[in-house]
Parts: sequence; C-alpha cells; structure tokens
Amino acid sequence: MQSSLLVLAAGMGSRYGGLKQIDPVGPAGETVLDYAVFDAVRAGFKRVVFVIREEFAELFKTQVAAKYAGLIAVDYVFQSLAALPAGFSVPVGREKPWGTGHAVWCARAALGGNFAVINADDFYGSDSFAQLGKFLAVPAPAPARAATGYDPMSGHRPPPTILAEFAMVGFRLDRTLSEHGAVSRGVCTVNYGKLAGIVEQTGIMPTEVGAGLKFSGEETVSMNCWGFTPAVLAGLNLQFREFLKEKGAELKSEFYLPAAVAGMVARAEATVRVLPTTSTWFGVTYREDKPRVQAAIADLVARGLYPARLF
Repeated sequence: MQSSLLVLAAGMGSRYGGLKQIDPVGPAGETVLDYAVFDAVRAGFKRVVFVIREEFAELFKTQVAAKYAGLIAVDYVFQSLAALPAGFSVPVGREKPWGTGHAVWCARAALGGNFAVINADDFYGSDSFAQLGKFLAVPAPAPARAATGYDPMSGHRPPPTILAEFAMVGFRLDRTLSEHGAVSRGVCTVNYGKLAGIVEQTGIMPTEVGAGLKFSGEETVSMNCWGFTPAVLAGLNLQFREFLKEKGAELKSEFYLPAAVAGMVARAEATVRVLPTTSTWFGVTYREDKPRVQAAIADLVARGLYPARLF
C-alpha cells in the first residue's frame, strides 16, 4: 500500500516575518521542508501533496517543489478562506483561513488512501517518518468497541463497532520550545500508548516549563505529525461543520487538527496510537530560531545522518 504525505504549507509565518517554508537552513541551501521530503522518500512515501495558498503557488512551485521532480510525485491543493461546506459563508471582516483542520479538509478530494500529515516548517527527523511509514504501510487491525444492547435472557449481543485507528508521533514538550517567544502546543494525555485527549495550550513560555512550574516539560505534545486512514475525513467533515455553527462568526477562530482528532477519540469513533520516536524536533517559529536550526542540521550532516547536499 502506497501512502501520501500531506504537507501543510499555507501559512505565511506572520511571527517569522516571511514565507519561512523557502528559507534555506541546510549547508547547500536546503529548507526544512526539503529534509521532510527527503526523509519521507527514505520511509517509502511515493507522493506528496502540498496545501498552499493560491497567491503563493507560482513561487512555491518554482522555488520549492521543482527540486523534487523525479524523486516523488507532487500535487497541490489550495487552502482558501472561502472553501467551506455548503450552507456556510465567510463572516465580514475575517481575513485568514480556518486553521490546520481546515487545511486537511481542503485536501480531502486529493487523498485516495492512507496519508501522513506534517507542517512544512517543522523538522521531525528521519525516525518520525520511518514510524509513520511502517504504520501506514501495514495498518494494525482496528480494535473493536464493546457492543451495547446485550440481552441476558437470549444471550444476544450485537456485533461490535469497529473503530478507525490513526497514529501520532509524540514529542516531549521541553524539546519543542523556542527561547525567543511563546509557542502553542497540543498537550496530550496518553494512556497505555493510546491518545486519550489533547488540550491546545497557547502562549507557552520557556519560563513556564520545568520542575514545579506550570508544565513539567515531560508532557507529550502533538506537533502535527500524524498518520491517517481515509476514515478520518468523514469525522473531520462532521466536526468542521459543528465548528462553523459554533464559532464560524468569530473572526479569528481556528479549527485545529489536533482538537478534531481528540474529538473523534472522545466520541469513540477512533483510537490513536502514540508512536515513540528517537528523532529530535526543531522548528523556526521565530526568525531568531534560524541559527539554532542551522546548527542542528549541520550537526546531523557531520554525523553522517544526512548528505551534505540533498538534491
């Protein structure tokens, strides 16, 4: 079974101050996204689908995706503010699309099988993609939910309901911070290797993380590194409609992908296996983060984990 990689690349990077998806950080001018595609190919992914904004399409295609020709099949999907389910409209004054959950929803017609989801500006490491590749290539049998309606007199029990099973690569909170400002993270509750819930925590500062502080640092967080079967799309569609009914009039509300997945777990529609990884995450939330990312990649190259030139 061949899996696709869905890359969320529609954000402008307002805090970063530019289109950070095309900012070079590698020794031969590679971007963080280049390393993700390189790792995905090594993990067996055969197709990458980029979710981008239409106004940046030509720039993105010529400066980013052109280098992947012959390496992996490339497709594009546009995330636009006006892309909404029938019966909904954009409120007056809203300027930005609806978030990461909306980005995946916009790509639903381009996804014909199992797929992974990542952010374009996060470095997840080769083991993260290897873990997702294995999960998506040979999905584990979906667990069964206990059936209701058991009749003790007749012994009749309805057949169990089969749940969808997804995966998430989890990272430690204290390894996903920026020393240059606040970050938002989906803080997870994990029980016996399964995701039990996610709470979106905004404005997390490094000074709040550590022993005796608001966060211990050992919490598992979602960095939007997911493995999905097509079953996720129906749940996403339902929750997006519910979100629009409740918060669609708010000018800055966002439909977060982690919250949508957590909603499916809470409704007993799906289980999510939390995949451990030996990879280290790093990213460029702020422009001041760039030297640290460059140094980290240079170290990986020096250790022989990546070639000095990817393409």
